Amino acid sequence: MQVLVIGYVWPEPNSSAAGRRMMDLLGVFLSRGDTVTFVSAAQRGEHSVDLEGMNIRIAEVSLNCSSFDEFVADLSPAIVVFDRFFTEEQFGWRVERSCETALRILDTEDLHCLRHARHQALKQGREVQRGDLFSELAQREIAAIWRCDISLIISEYEMSLLQGTYGVAADVLHYLPLLSDTNAQDCVGWAGFDARQHCIVIGNFRHAPNWDALLYLRSEIWPQIRKSLPDVECHVYGAYPPPKALQLHSETLGFLVKGWAKNAVDVVTSARLCLAPLRFGAGQKGKLLEAMECGTPTVTSEVGAEGMQGDLPWSGEVVSASNLFIKDFITATLRLYQNKNEWQVAQEKAKALLALRYQKNVYLPLFEQRIDAVLGQLHTHRQSHFYGLMLRHQTLKSHQYMSQWIEAKNRVTDIDGDTF
Repeated sequence: MQVLVIGYVWPEPNSSAAGRRMMDLLGVFLSRGDTVTFVSAAQRGEHSVDLEGMNIRIAEVSLNCSSFDEFVADLSPAIVVFDRFFTEEQFGWRVERSCETALRILDTEDLHCLRHARHQALKQGREVQRGDLFSELAQREIAAIWRCDISLIISEYEMSLLQGTYGVAADVLHYLPLLSDTNAQDCVGWAGFDARQHCIVIGNFRHAPNWDALLYLRSEIWPQIRKSLPDVECHVYGAYPPPKALQLHSETLGFLVKGWAKNAVDVVTSARLCLAPLRFGAGQKGKLLEAMECGTPTVTSEVGAEGMQGDLPWSGEVVSASNLFIKDFITATLRLYQNKNEWQVAQEKAKALLALRYQKNVYLPLFEQRIDAVLGQLHTHRQSHFYGLMLRHQTLKSHQYMSQWIEAKNRVTDIDGDTF
């Protein structure tokens, strides 16, 4: 089959969990023998993966440009994957008009509206309220989910939220967590307590929850940890560090901003603890899964561990959101860093998490089966969801007219080249 993947960005699996997830999705279609085309309107970053080397056709597309219509019509894909709901808003109506019978899959990555609601509440110093979840952003995101035939949801918490709070039908959702192929044999080679030193923070600096957590750690948490562990350093890794991140570097505090990690596995494996004091966010956290794969216990928040552990014990410590968060986070970090027995128990817990919640060979076949099942009865699937039909008819028209207006506006210039 012809598969078209419309990327919000070009995938960088070594920079973010989103990039890693995209590579997993591309791998599904390649393993099926499908012909895959990846396009994006974004600029490529220096760490973008070589998709052509994987036998994936690539193309650059433009926003608000009718050239995409001819492109998608010529390609005539049987499956179209939208990377985050923004791309569905921008290109969904064009796909609808040019290849209506294509199976439409939305990879939400995480629920942006949930992350936004939590961020707004944090900035106002209060708990998230039900009204926060019904923002304009939420309305847009849920509408995009309804317009697609399958939406991939990364967290069980978000699966429950979509069905219970937003009333989304279960059969347009598909649970697909972050994936790992780390097996029991890989775990045998994990470095032990005595072979490791220092703490690590890793994550894309462009991601707002990561940036907030880094500032919080640097200002409120790490100085107190450093007082108790004066020889221990916190090594901070992440792609595209802006000047404001580099300014957090302090030799005196042992807070060392290292920037891009060419081999993230090496730096995570050498650390004794991974720290992630996330105060808001959504979905699953790639850095925490990577820590599990490296046998590195993690101290994080309830938001950090949300959707990741299920009923299993955490590989490290989950600190509850309370007035004692900073104190409890520091206490947990000091205890795990210094207590070899507790650290070893925490490391051992990662094995069960990896084996029971993230195995690639379990979840990818289920996803493939879901694709085939919906493809086999696509018309019936769509007809059973009136909300989806209604939103595809009404909402996509508004996106179409806005996009066409922007395109026309961009064409109309005066003699000096200024846009009217």
